[in-house]
Amino acid sequence: MSVNIDESACIGCGACTSACPLDLIELRDNVATLNDADACIECGSCVDACPLGVITL
Repeated sequence: MSVNIDESACIGCGACTSACPLDLIELRDNVATLNDADACIECGSCVDACPLGVITL
C-alpha cells in the first residue's frame, strides 16, 4: 500500500501538509506532492485531512 494523490484534482489547500506527522507532503505549484514514499508510515492523516478526498491509501 502507498499514499496516492490525484494531482489533477488537488486544489492546493494544504490541509494534508499540516496533517502529515513526518512533514513528507509539500505543495508544489499548488499541488500536494509526497516527497519520500519510502518514509511514509501510511498513518492516513493526510487522507482524513483532505476535504476533497483526493488522497487515498
